[in-house]
Amino acid sequence: MAIRTIVQDGDPILKKVCRPVTNFDDRLHTLLDDMKETLRDAQGYGLAGPQVGVMRRVFISLDEREAPLDENGEIREDWEAPMLEFINPEILENSQETETMYEGCLSFPGHNAAITRPAKVKVKAQDRYGNWFTLEGEGMLARCICHENNHLDGITIMDLAESFYEDDYPDGEE
Repeated sequence: MAIRTIVQDGDPILKKVCRPVTNFDDRLHTLLDDMKETLRDAQGYGLAGPQVGVMRRVFISLDEREAPLDENGEIREDWEAPMLEFINPEILENSQETETMYEGCLSFPGHNAAITRPAKVKVKAQDRYGNWFTLEGEGMLARCICHENNHLDGITIMDLAESFYEDDYPDGEE
């Protein structure tokens, strides 16, 4: 596995529509494994193919649906979330209920965009072996699925933002 460079704001790849994955081979498995390592290193929540320079319909996301909670109801700090892999995803359903929240993006560090997204989604996708599955996500997972799926269509938070706030310390330095 290797940490890949995350494509940053201004790179035209972020505005392009990705092609479907047709080969479910070792090359795809390496890409997915590298994306997982890259996401963990960047301490993000999700990562799409074009964000690592690959124009294929693939993204990954943390899966906190069964996260163990501490006595304060927060996710335990010693727990590492597993990752979900979505290849050739199709959003089948969006809930009528929406939530507007600020979200960031690893390709736009320091920018946080207020975006309205469905509170729940149902997605159909393939796994790394080409098997189809459906998944229902809500809350942060639903938001991430929509966010990363947008990347596959060349749509970014900069396109969808209702408003912004900027981090005072975009590199995480205080």
